[in-house]
Amino acid sequence: MEHLVIRADASTQIGTGHFMRCLALAQAWKDIGSKITFITTCTQESLLQRIRDEGCDLKTIAQNYPAPGDWNCTKDTLATNPNAWLVLDGYHFDEAYQQQVKSAGSRLLVIDDIAHLKHYYADIVLNQNLCAEQMHYSCEPYTHLLLGTRYVLLRREFLAWKDWERKIPKIARRVLVTLGGSDPENHTLKVIEALQNVDIPGLEATAVIGASNPNASTLEYAATQSRIPFRLVHDAKNMPELMAWADVAVSGGGTSAWELLFMEMPTLFLMLANNQQHIVEYIESQELGKNLGQAEDISSTLLTEAITSFAKDLNRRATISQRTRQVVDGQGIHRATRSMQKPETDELKLRPATPEDSRLLWELANDPAVRASSFSTEIIPWEDHLNWLKMKVSEPGHKHYIIIQSDSGSPIGQVRFDSLGDKAEIHVSIASHFHGHGYGSQAISIASKQLLKETEIKRIYANIRPDNISSIRAFANAGFRTDGTVKIVEGHKAVQMVLDKDEGAFESDPF
Repeated sequence: MEHLVIRADASTQIGTGHFMRCLALAQAWKDIGSKITFITTCTQESLLQRIRDEGCDLKTIAQNYPAPGDWNCTKDTLATNPNAWLVLDGYHFDEAYQQQVKSAGSRLLVIDDIAHLKHYYADIVLNQNLCAEQMHYSCEPYTHLLLGTRYVLLRREFLAWKDWERKIPKIARRVLVTLGGSDPENHTLKVIEALQNVDIPGLEATAVIGASNPNASTLEYAATQSRIPFRLVHDAKNMPELMAWADVAVSGGGTSAWELLFMEMPTLFLMLANNQQHIVEYIESQELGKNLGQAEDISSTLLTEAITSFAKDLNRRATISQRTRQVVDGQGIHRATRSMQKPETDELKLRPATPEDSRLLWELANDPAVRASSFSTEIIPWEDHLNWLKMKVSEPGHKHYIIIQSDSGSPIGQVRFDSLGDKAEIHVSIASHFHGHGYGSQAISIASKQLLKETEIKRIYANIRPDNISSIRAFANAGFRTDGTVKIVEGHKAVQMVLDKDEGAFESDPF
């Protein structure tokens, strides 16, 4: 197994999220038997000790890029390990840094959240956020995109809880507060103050603060003055246990959000930074948590009301808890490391759609996300759906498949081909609660390969709304290209993307 070099930082200003998810990657790499070097400007001894405890070589540097010492240290480390992978996690690593890595002949994984660069030169770009597939990445032809929560990087201590199931009490009485590794604005104190006024008998709370939190003494005093039982935990090493203990959480929208989803936690989310807005808003839109808005804009009084209401809303908490593990399944770290060793194999299968799938197909067709991205956004009545399906089944060029997960057999979407002559139009839809897993491009790829191998079809094409960036990206990842054709479909402009059999594109596996 190749040497892994990680370049990531942690501080009061940037928090600990970049550092901790790279720690998860280091753990996984160590578990498959290889050497890791961690390069960082972090000065928090407790965090540095966690790297040493994993058996990693540790190199600390005084200033981060664009200070010349940053790249010089990375370059020298790569020079002594010519077959190494380099992992970059931080917004300050720009296009020039990536180009220097590639010019040095090393393989590069960039962990990203916001697609903020004009171009990416990495071999792999990993964005573990729910809305990652909707982002546009300008990148090299060789770049492999790992987008969505199926690539969430969870540390080893969380993976031990993969078979645990949360119990949802009628009223939530145990509250976990975790607002990042630094929380320089001390929003944790505001939550502590809000909890003092929550009128729920038996309420108790635990707040976790990181090693770089500058307000520790203030919070320690607040904990001693609390009218409810209150624990303040510094630099917790047992986060899964604390999450399992709690009934609800108040959290930021950073790395801890995915840990909470994995632990099936009903959570109230506060936006602690601008780059968390799209994450938290999408979490609420998918019924995976409640968005309380920007942390600086919410008062202690409103926090009290929100916590009280959430703690008493059994149905909402139960719904959230049931959905979360479907989104973060704990396999992301393994998918990421497999992709670094070799491209992923397909994890989806197809089966022919049958009359027994009528309701499944109808519910999928009326999924709000599917309707919103369709050329016709109107809800489809049940009788209209049955008539349409009966008509389609009788058409000789019609092929219809249900997409299922290989391991569980659960249906997640559908693929349909309508053929005329040697051309076929493809239609794909994935249920909204499976969005962000990269399933769209996999489904397109395996279905297209099957059609091209089993029939005389020479071209597959898709008509896509220009504003449907996630679909355009999914088709591009599956080998389709834009042919420059702009059509009008049901009164809307459509971009046409094609896959030609004689180009051999279907023979390659983009995963």
